[in-house]
Amino acid sequence: MLSTHFVKEIHPIGDQQVTLTANHYNPKMVFVYLRYVTLSFQSWEKKKRVCFNCKSKTLRPFLVQCVEQNRREEHGLVEESLDKRALRRKLTSSEKFNRRGFAEEKEATQLLMNSEFSSTLLQEAKAGNNEIRSGQVTVKLADSYGFCWGVERAVAMALETRKHFPKQKIWITNEIIHNPKVNARLAELNVQFVPHKDFVRDFSAVSSEDVVILPAFGATLSEMEYLSNLGCQIVDTTCPWVSKVWNSVDKHKRANCTSVIHGKWNHEETIATASFSEKYIIVLNIEQAQYVCKYILYGGDKNEFISKFKYAISSGFDPDTDLEAVGIANQTTMLKNETNAIAKLFEETMLKKFGPQELSKHFIAFNTICDATQERQDAMLHLIEQPLDLVLVVGGFNSSNTSHLQEIAERKGIPSYYIDGPERIGPQNRIVFRSSSSQELIEKENFLKQGPVTVGVTSGASTPDKIVEDVLERVFMIHKLYCNT
Repeated sequence: MLSTHFVKEIHPIGDQQVTLTANHYNPKMVFVYLRYVTLSFQSWEKKKRVCFNCKSKTLRPFLVQCVEQNRREEHGLVEESLDKRALRRKLTSSEKFNRRGFAEEKEATQLLMNSEFSSTLLQEAKAGNNEIRSGQVTVKLADSYGFCWGVERAVAMALETRKHFPKQKIWITNEIIHNPKVNARLAELNVQFVPHKDFVRDFSAVSSEDVVILPAFGATLSEMEYLSNLGCQIVDTTCPWVSKVWNSVDKHKRANCTSVIHGKWNHEETIATASFSEKYIIVLNIEQAQYVCKYILYGGDKNEFISKFKYAISSGFDPDTDLEAVGIANQTTMLKNETNAIAKLFEETMLKKFGPQELSKHFIAFNTICDATQERQDAMLHLIEQPLDLVLVVGGFNSSNTSHLQEIAERKGIPSYYIDGPERIGPQNRIVFRSSSSQELIEKENFLKQGPVTVGVTSGASTPDKIVEDVLERVFMIHKLYCNT
């Protein structure tokens, strides 16, 4: 419905009588979308923006009073509701949204990173053949391990932020990365963690004068929108590989596909990715993927399906209608081979149901496997083919990519120990570790054998080299004291 409204603008510049032509008038009087404005507004060009309906210039939102045909009712002139991709772009283009860090702080920050997180011992090993010898202990390092570029970037940006805003209160919405020592270091610098309960952040203590850091895993769209509306300074350290996944789920939406996300429904990255999806289902492994594909082909108990994935599906998800077309995405730290297998399974399922000519309408997939994750997994596969007595996997216990490195060693059948720091080794010839599939700590006596021993070592993408060095120094000391023959 097109109608002409005579309105009186409530604006700081002053009151003026103007004529507007409204497009898509809402009978409930919630929205009026401006199609164009009269010449009296031409001098306010910078106050205009593009209309989502007709692409012509329009005003920013403001409050008006309708006086058409003796009716006086207040309306909010607002922009059309943005889709998630457009909203994300709007938020990240704000003057208070920083994705680059602070150039003037980079040199000092790099010196701090080198002093606190790097290792001379490991640098020397990398310059050689990734091998370290001490007494009767030979350490073989994986070809790729430790801090990835995205993690290093996130930690550096957080340190830059502290230096750039020495007096402001600084918050971070979650752990910057999954490493307890790095997060503890930020806490020492008075970077506070936003409290949360049941995956919901409590931003009540955050003010518009504060600075908020978004971690390497990203933040949900609603969190970003809330902080933007609050008006605080946002520093976004989200890994570009995570952003790449978000772009993929947007492509799923535009292709009218439901996003099948290979990941852990309660992992921060997957929670963020799901928030950018319209319709989604999260599958943890190939077994869950097989369950979903069986339902696509043969149907099943709808209530059972929804109950099985109650924490891993979008609101209102209907497996009978929302699995007609799917797109594959993944949590960037998952096992590469399993993600590929899940994608192949869904492709074969859609091929079987709809045939080759219709496949492209029902299945799409983009490569969103993180390079760093893939490199570390490939390096681990190469490492375990060498003659080893045991493997040490070093990283935070809540680190998904580290747990998958441990899983690779376990599948090979090599004695392997997943630890988060040197404190897990000793006293005496003892180690406390975790497996890839359990949160319980396991204690092992005499984990180092007597005499010569060869130890394979890798670390997760969020593990500083300094922690690995400290672990190795502990191994050398324990073996020298208790295992020399």
